[in-house]
Amino acid sequence: MEFNKLIELNRLAKEGVVQYSSYRKLYFELLQDKGKHFVGIVGPRGVGKTITLRQLTINIPRSFYISMESFDGSMFNILKELKEKFKIETFMLDEVHSYSDFDKEIQSVYELLNVKIFFTSSTALSMAKYRNDMSRRVLLKHLHPFSFREYLTFKGKSDIPHLTFDDFINKEIAEPILPLGEYFYEYIRGGLMPFALHEPDVLFLLDNVLNSVIYKDIPRVNKNITMGDLSIITKLVKFIGLSSVDGINYSSIARNLSITKYKAEQYISLLEQAFITQIILPEGSNILKEPKILLSLPYRLLYQKFDLALGGLREDFFVQSCKILGKNISYLKSTVGTKTPDYMFSDTNIVLEIGGKGRSQFKGIKFSKKIILSDSYEYNTHAKKPLFTFCLVEK
Repeated sequence: MEFNKLIELNRLAKEGVVQYSSYRKLYFELLQDKGKHFVGIVGPRGVGKTITLRQLTINIPRSFYISMESFDGSMFNILKELKEKFKIETFMLDEVHSYSDFDKEIQSVYELLNVKIFFTSSTALSMAKYRNDMSRRVLLKHLHPFSFREYLTFKGKSDIPHLTFDDFINKEIAEPILPLGEYFYEYIRGGLMPFALHEPDVLFLLDNVLNSVIYKDIPRVNKNITMGDLSIITKLVKFIGLSSVDGINYSSIARNLSITKYKAEQYISLLEQAFITQIILPEGSNILKEPKILLSLPYRLLYQKFDLALGGLREDFFVQSCKILGKNISYLKSTVGTKTPDYMFSDTNIVLEIGGKGRSQFKGIKFSKKIILSDSYEYNTHAKKPLFTFCLVEK
């Protein structure tokens, strides 16, 4: 790859990011990162990894930005030459899953070049090997979509009251928080994606993201995937998007798409690693119970109108919020003819019902804490709370 082209692309990347005066929380954490280890930033397409990387390039001396999607040549040789010729000390490598030999060459860079590397990937699948092969050399960081709190901050709401997880579970929600619920539907319609701050047609861009994931990212990380597989994966996402959330698992997907259960598991795993689907394991160790399959927000809206999708969006939101907060959950599977609350916080005695108005789901259930999360602002007691407040909880 020509050096002049690399230098020009680096210059344009720095110039193009100057207009972004706001920073994700992870940016400040990365800016303070010290040590010889490399840092991998993993997150969905459109979540702000590229902008964060370019912002770091501006503010870290002797740094250089390279997009691996348009990269041509030997990464090791080019980084070595840039270091020697231009005294570069830190490289920002964007979308490294696009470069087929990255996992091989990154080890050589670490061992032979005295440089710091920050890199990004839009698929966790390509990052899994670094947890094993380079566990002491690469530190992985996740960049999630906006939490509801972060979204409100970017919208100019800087005076949001503090809310701890313990307060959320054990106390009524503070009155000043309740009016913020007016932004909740805007958030789950697509506002959680940073590009929604600047682009009015969120769903059009989201559809482009989904197609890029299926037809570019997945084939790059799994060389055995065929065009026939990709067509089925597209239908699979649509099937989940058009279905109610109950009963979506490997067996129902296999049955409705006329594929094997093994294939359904393989496809769902790829989609989860690309941040399109969400897998929730059942409570307990009964291996006969299959995982529950949801979508990440707001992909369901590509297939249903908002009013029809709302029930699914609520659960997508809750599960995704748990991931952002680092809270492990499991789902509770009911027996035929009975009602059971939706989820349980792992390693606790706390169960939750999403969107319910009554307490019939809790009948006969013996848990220390039973909470209903509803859209309605009327519910604000120890046992009934507005759903949107959950993602205002601070880590």
